[in-house]
Amino acid sequence: MFQVDFKKPCHVYFMGIGGISMSGLAEILIKEGFKVSGSDMKESDITLMLRDKGCSISIGQVKENITDDIDVVVYTAAIREDNEEYCEVKRRGIPMLSRAQLLGQIMAFYKYSVAVAGTHGKTTTTSMMTSVLLAGEKDPTVSIGGMLSQIGGNIRVGSSDYFVTEACEYTNSYHSFNPFISIILNIDNDHLDFFKNLDNIIESFRVFATKTPKEGTVILNGDMDCLERVRGGLQCKVVTFGKNEKNDYVAKNITLDDAGRPSFSVTADGEDLGTFTLNVTGEHNAVNSLAVIAAARELGIDLETIRKGLSECRSAGRRFEYKGTTEKGAVVIDDYAHHPTEIAATLKVANDIKKNELWVAFQPHTYSRTKAHLQQFAEALSAADHVLLADIYAAREKDDGTVSSKDLEKLLIEKGCDAVYLGDFVSIEKYLSEKTKKSDLLITMGAGNIDSIGVSLVKK
Repeated sequence: MFQVDFKKPCHVYFMGIGGISMSGLAEILIKEGFKVSGSDMKESDITLMLRDKGCSISIGQVKENITDDIDVVVYTAAIREDNEEYCEVKRRGIPMLSRAQLLGQIMAFYKYSVAVAGTHGKTTTTSMMTSVLLAGEKDPTVSIGGMLSQIGGNIRVGSSDYFVTEACEYTNSYHSFNPFISIILNIDNDHLDFFKNLDNIIESFRVFATKTPKEGTVILNGDMDCLERVRGGLQCKVVTFGKNEKNDYVAKNITLDDAGRPSFSVTADGEDLGTFTLNVTGEHNAVNSLAVIAAARELGIDLETIRKGLSECRSAGRRFEYKGTTEKGAVVIDDYAHHPTEIAATLKVANDIKKNELWVAFQPHTYSRTKAHLQQFAEALSAADHVLLADIYAAREKDDGTVSSKDLEKLLIEKGCDAVYLGDFVSIEKYLSEKTKKSDLLITMGAGNIDSIGVSLVKK
């Protein structure tokens, strides 16, 4: 396998360079003196930003983009084997690395690397970890799956031994990592277009945990049913967190303010660490912050710095993000939730803080996920007063005709929820503009482009 070496910068070509993760890795290499070029299917704010940093980018993926001076090509799981660039790279025999392989190699250049894994909550927890490292003046390098205002984007290149990143389980990509500290927030049924079942997913996380070296630490949600299976046989230090008293780090007395931000007390091995207050929303984030507290203490960061960092951290973009108010006075929030567990957590916060009726404009993400969790989606979404449904966002999949948003509408109506399938964004926006009223809470929800509805309504 081709090995990237920070001491010997070379020419790296990114297929799909406009993606949030790929662009972050490209930016790290640019700042380390590498020649970086790439392609994407459309121009975006990200590609324009990379151009400003000296990156050569082609719009459209054709074989002519691949030249002999390229030393290695980086690709994502979205690139298919019949892709014209991919075929040309193969024909020329140019070395290739997956996005995860490159990230794993970059991670190796940092002594204190932290990888945040879990089916849910990775981006917000990585944001909290970043904020604590910044508060501690550790000058970290950061790669995050969202736009974080504290670092002015999705990437930060520091000049220290500290590195923090998300670790995604899809296609087992995080098996290419060897972090000093590994965090596993939770394990749930997802990405069933790749994994066979929950048992298969648990095994994937177990393997990820084994990637941590003996001198490192694995930090696990101790409230998981599969805890013993994941930590069994690990050679490194293991720390657990959760609400159950059996854990090493425990969150107690969790309360939410009017904006849904939690305050809570923490004990570690029976020791009272005092009260912490977050600037992100939800009880689930109070629990996830325990992993950050544990990781920071493993890195020698003092409690007051940790407290400060957590209190200063704002959510990354699209994580219960306030967008503004509509012309009629409805409050608009955007949230990336696209799994029933995430939706349930988001709507719990929303119901705690709403002043009037709760509206959700939901865009299901991928056919496989919608089909596998249809009943659970209906159960989670039924916590809203009104649900408007867009067509399923296909992402990397093709519609085989076996599931649609109309199926979700039917189940929601059966549960007594006011649900309407409208399909397109124009119709949903018009409906919301007419029906929502002062002090209603409207959440645009999903991992696709549903956020554009809220942006449009606020502009009006």
